[in-house]
Formats: sequence, structure tokens, C-alpha cells
Amino acid sequence: MSDREFSGADDLSLPKATVQKITTEILQSSPGVAFAKDARDLLIDCCVEFIKLISSEANEIAENEAKKTIATEHIDKALRELGFPEYVQEVLASAGEHKEALKVGISLLEVLLVLDADSLQGHEKRKNKGNPGGLTDEELAAQQAELFARATEKYNQGTAA
Repeated sequence: MSDREFSGADDLSLPKATVQKITTEILQSSPGVAFAKDARDLLIDCCVEFIKLISSEANEIAENEAKKTIATEHIDKALRELGFPEYVQEVLASAGEHKEALKVGISLLEVLLVLDADSLQGHEKRKNKGNPGGLTDEELAAQQAELFARATEKYNQGTAA
């Protein structure tokens, strides 16, 4: 879709609660100033149009490079070509933070899945065979607590970076 027309896209929007939270955070430095609902709705419309503009340009850049996936460098180039070079550094920094958060989140999810699988296996052993030679509930709880502590530490190290 290299043209700039987005047929049927009139129903696209951003979550009002998210936009409200962002504007509230911004306005904290200006006590007594409020953001009217119609102004918030207009801001949402502007944001959606900005996203469409950047996405369309990045899509054209990717197509010209015979790429099927829009990558970070396409967004970078689109911002520059559309006259928004001042946003590039912050967008790239945000993309890097997001990528790191995904890495940490996936690691934590993997730990939780392993814990769940181990817990299910232990439960089946206890249920079916009386848990002969298996770990006690206290030992299982201690292992679980240790894994959670390590996962939390790893997560906190990733978010502090």
C-alpha cells in the first residue's frame, strides 16, 4: 500500500485513557490547567494522522528497497524526509528501550513457563505416585521463590539500563 489513501480507516484511533494519562503527566507541571475533551479528541486525530503519514512514507521507503517489512531505519528515514529530523534521536532511543524491555519480558515469561511446567510435573507425580523421592512442598516453594527472585533481579537490571 504505497499510496497515501487509507480507505476505511476512519475508525482508527488511539485509546482515550492512554492519551488522557499522557496529557495529565504533561500538565502536572502546570497546575490549574486542564485538557478539554474536545481538545483531547483533536489531539488523538492529529496523532493518528501523524502515524499514518510516517507509516505511509516508511512503507514507500521499504518498497523502494524491495523490503517486505518496515524496519526502524525506514521510520528514521521517513521522519527525516518528511521534515521531522528532531524526532529521530528520541524515536531511536525509545525503540532501543522497547527492544530491551521485550528481551527482559521474554526472559521473565520463559521463567514463568518453566516454573509452571515444573509445577505441573511435580503435581502429577504427587497425584499419581505419592511423590516418592520427590521434593517436598517446602522445597518446591523455596525453588520457586529463588527463581522468582532471580527473574525479578534480571528484570530490574534490564529496566535500569
